[in-house]
Amino acid sequence: MSLKQQIDSDIKSAMLAKNKEELTALRSIKSLILLAETEKGGSGEISQDVENKLLMKAAKQRKESAEIFQKEGRGELGEKELAELEVISRYLPKQLSQEEVVSELKKIIEQVGAKGPQDMGKVMGTATKQLAGKADGKLISELVKKLLLS
Repeated sequence: MSLKQQIDSDIKSAMLAKNKEELTALRSIKSLILLAETEKGGSGEISQDVENKLLMKAAKQRKESAEIFQKEGRGELGEKELAELEVISRYLPKQLSQEEVVSELKKIIEQVGAKGPQDMGKVMGTATKQLAGKADGKLISELVKKLLLS
């Protein structure tokens, strides 16, 4: 079952259960998918890689918004964003733990022959491709810096 079909099915379930928060999050995901499918030059179908990127972007937006709302003392809006993030996270591929990311990055550093911070570009290019959807880009960047400096 494609992500779009899964979302449609889950929207129906959320409507029947009268779960407004989940319904809002599911509709936002469906909207992103539809926009990507009808994008200029698009084929009408999107790959799983594109779906994952859309979900990662949506999750990142919700996380950042929740943090901003919490800082501004708008807890109720922050909670709403976190609830949507939880729904979006269900459709994301399993995220690697920090230890798993470090392990993968060490392999990549060895693979590309990186010697120091000057080789960060080489490592990041390979790492972002191999770990796409499995780890946050900011985390990858921070860990690559640490590993190359040590």
